[in-house]
Amino acid sequence: MATPSSPAVRTVHVRIEGRVQAVGFRAWVEEAAGGLGLDGWVRNRRDGAVEAVFGGDPDAVGEMLRRCERGPPAARVSRVEVLAEGLAVDPGFRVERTV
Repeated sequence: MATPSSPAVRTVHVRIEGRVQAVGFRAWVEEAAGGLGLDGWVRNRRDGAVEAVFGGDPDAVGEMLRRCERGPPAARVSRVEVLAEGLAVDPGFRVERTV
């Protein structure tokens, strides 16, 4: 929960590496983020990583980052890197095309 000294919304752009494609990772992220009430998107990258933006309650964003460290059962996450913070994000959560 946000406190008076913390922002009401946190937005992070992340890169997730490891065995994260062909394991249902994007669908898992979409479901988990939706359950946490987060806005943003997720997509595969041609280099084998998954990229996502999560925006919402700072505690929910933190929880999503922790969940991404594990991923769905078939995934083997080796790294979750926060690339940027404070981005604008549209309402809702969606799966985007591979880049």
